[in-house]
Amino acid sequence: MTSSPLHDAKDVLLPNGLKAVLVPQPHVHRAVASLYLRVGSRFETPQNNGISHFLEHMVFRGTPTMPSAHAQALAFERLGGTLYAATHVDHGVMSISVPPANLDPVLALLGEVATSPRFTAIEVERGIVREEILEDLDDEGRDIDADNNARALMYERHPLGFTITGDIDALDRFDEPMLRAHHARHYTTANAVLCVAGRFDLDACARGLERHFGAMPRGELVPATPPPNGQKKPRFRFVENQSSQTELRIAFRGVSERDPREPAVEMLLRVLDDGMSTRLYERICDRLGLCYDVSGMFEAYEDDGVVDIAAGVQHDRATVVVREIFALLRELAEAGPREDELAKARDRHLWSVEAMLDDAEATAGFYGLAALADITRTPQARHEELARVTVADVRDAARALFRPERLTVVAVGLLRSAEEAKLEKAVRSFG
Repeated sequence: MTSSPLHDAKDVLLPNGLKAVLVPQPHVHRAVASLYLRVGSRFETPQNNGISHFLEHMVFRGTPTMPSAHAQALAFERLGGTLYAATHVDHGVMSISVPPANLDPVLALLGEVATSPRFTAIEVERGIVREEILEDLDDEGRDIDADNNARALMYERHPLGFTITGDIDALDRFDEPMLRAHHARHYTTANAVLCVAGRFDLDACARGLERHFGAMPRGELVPATPPPNGQKKPRFRFVENQSSQTELRIAFRGVSERDPREPAVEMLLRVLDDGMSTRLYERICDRLGLCYDVSGMFEAYEDDGVVDIAAGVQHDRATVVVREIFALLRELAEAGPREDELAKARDRHLWSVEAMLDDAEATAGFYGLAALADITRTPQARHEELARVTVADVRDAARALFRPERLTVVAVGLLRSAEEAKLEKAVRSFG
C-alpha cells in the first residue's frame, strides 16, 4: 500500500502476474480503467515497423462476444464510455471512463478486448491505417512530418528513430499470423499494468480484475535495445515541401527516466515552456513576433530521452527563429533560470498535482505509466522531487544538454537556397 496526502493507492498482483494499481477517489463521479502495455515502435524491426500501431487498430475489430467493430463500440458506449487506445514510441494504452456503477461490466469488456481480439476485417482496417500514414507523406511518398524526420535523423537506424505508424509498404505485409504473434508477445502480464482510478469499491474491483483479466498469459518481458550515440557534431536536414510555413524541430538528446538529472531537465522544460509567460513564448512570440506558436517537449525513455522545441514560421524567418532559440538556450546554460521562474514552475506543478483529485483519467495515467516503467512514484512524491531542483541544477542540466554533439535540427518547408545555407550554417556553428 502506498499513500500520499493526495491519493491512497493500492498495488494488487493477480495470480497470473498482472500488476494492478487501484486509486480510489470517492468524491468523483467516474471510474477509469487504463491498461498500459510495453509495446510500440521501439520494440519493432525494420521489417515489422508499424505493427504495434496496426494491432492497436485491430483490437477494435471485435471479440468472441462482440463480433464486429460496431458491436464492440456499442457494448462500451451502452455503459457510458468510449474505448480509447493509442500507440506511442515505447508504450500503448487502452482506457475507458464510465459511471462508477458500470465499472465491473466494462472491465469484463476491456479484459476480453485485451486478451481475445478476433482480427476480423483486416483489409478494411488496413485501408484506414493507410490513410493515416498518407497524412505524413507528400505526393512523392516522402515523409514530410517534422517530428518523424527529427527522430530518424537523431537515432538513425535504431528503433527510437522509427515512425509509430510505420512504412506504407510494410503495412501490406501484416497478416493475421503476424498480428497474433505480436499480440502474444506484448499483450501479456509481464508487459502490462492495469490502473483503476475514480469511485469504486476496492475489494470488489480487485475481485473483478481477477475474473476479467485472469486469462491474460504471463509471457516474458520484451527487451529494449539501448540506442548508440556516436554523434560528434550537429545534424541538420532540410525537407522541401510545398506549404505555407516551414516547420522547425530543434531537438537535443536528453536523459532517461532514471537519470539523476531527469528532475532538473523536467524543470528546465517548464522554465522554457509552461504557459505563455515562460521564456520560449515570451521571447519568440510576444516580444519578437516571429511566429504564432512555439513549444517545448521533454520525453524520457528507459535508456535515453529527447528535448524538443517546435515552431512553424514564415519561410524567410527560419534562420532568425533558430538563432533566437539558440540564444535563449545559451542564456539558460550560462546563468540558469531566475529563482522566481523556478518558483512559478514549482507552484504550477503542485496545482496540477492537486487537480488530479478531480481527474480520474489523469490519475490513472500517472500511476499506470509509473508502474509500467517500474518507478515507485506518487503525485506528491513526484512534486517533492521536482521541488528540490535548484537554479544551479537547471543551469547544469542546460549545460549538459544544449551541446553541439546532442543537437539535431530539421526544417520542412520552402527555403530558398541562400536561406537553407544560412540555416545550416547557424546549426553547424551552434555551441
